[in-house]
Amino acid sequence: MKKLILFPLFFIVLTLKAQSQNVNMLANLPDSIYSGKQGALHVQGVAVDKANGYVYFSFTDKLIKMDLNGKLIGSVTGFVGHLGDLDFNKEDGKIYGSLEYKNDAIGKGIRKELGAKNSNESGFYIAIFDGSHIVRPNMNAEKENLLRTVYLQEVVKDYEAQVKVGDKTKSHRFACSGIDGVTFAPAIGSSNPNKKYLYVAYGVYGDTDRDDNDHQVLLKYDIANWNKYAQSLSQDKLHHSGPAKPIDKYFVKTGSTRYGIQNLEYDSYTGNLFAAVYRGGKKEFPNYDMFVIDGHKKPGKAQISSDNQKINIKTLSLLDAGPKDTKTGIRGWHFKWGATGLCALGDGLFYISHNKKNMDGQQESTIFKYKWIGDIHNSFVLMK
Repeated sequence: MKKLILFPLFFIVLTLKAQSQNVNMLANLPDSIYSGKQGALHVQGVAVDKANGYVYFSFTDKLIKMDLNGKLIGSVTGFVGHLGDLDFNKEDGKIYGSLEYKNDAIGKGIRKELGAKNSNESGFYIAIFDGSHIVRPNMNAEKENLLRTVYLQEVVKDYEAQVKVGDKTKSHRFACSGIDGVTFAPAIGSSNPNKKYLYVAYGVYGDTDRDDNDHQVLLKYDIANWNKYAQSLSQDKLHHSGPAKPIDKYFVKTGSTRYGIQNLEYDSYTGNLFAAVYRGGKKEFPNYDMFVIDGHKKPGKAQISSDNQKINIKTLSLLDAGPKDTKTGIRGWHFKWGATGLCALGDGLFYISHNKKNMDGQQESTIFKYKWIGDIHNSFVLMK
């Protein structure tokens, strides 16, 4: 009998100890961290390795690694594509980011700014960085053993598709402009918080003359077997090694946005997924900047129009909180920050990027600590 009593008590003690350690870790995180000036291309995402005390910023054509005091530890350079949102995976200790190569206005703009060239082929990847190998500034993304990439065929198919919208032919199924937001989260609507999947959000063109771009699109992947796909980066000859399709493909009705979900972040404290966007331009929608996807509600089913046909889709629900648009029923928040960096820390706390372009043309970011409120008036409040 004594053993039966002591056994659960042992796990209660361990749980309380872990909770205490997490509280202490959060208390030791600084209220802000400054990236320093990082060149002409703006910040895209941020990830924090709390256990080892590092923060990672993606600045479109490079990844930088700093300690929590803002000291530069190292950087990965040489990208001629678009390195976007980041997430730190506690399971393998690696940093995952979206990586795009395409010939639209964004891709051409990046290459013009860098004075660089690469293949005319479009390719969309998950970049997987080994942070322990990032030990000095200006390490080369292609030549050093610190980066592997996995090709996302589903994204390429939608990006390259030609579809009918009314009587016009448009490029890009679902107005797919590629990918940006990435995060690790449990299966949405599941009671098992331990098994995590990689969720990848489409960029979505914000054209106001098409009606097939009013949903955000999320792909769900199990990365357990991704070692067999991962290859070194070669920007002159893009590889095609990756899963044939995702486990699931979800749609979230938000109204149109400019380039879709810029930052996607799972918050274990609330169990929800946070989606920061550049607000859209269609007058019939509320055009919020911040949406929260309810991680507790099971996916639903619906039909939408694509290529002038009705197709069956799986849908996710927005959180039943915050301001609600009376005409569309869409809920979200107007919040200036988050699209260039959003990182959940635990206990309702987040680091959120405030990006800035200086007079000399240099881009920078300061991440500030915020508290999630999620009421009718405020999404986040700045910690002081």
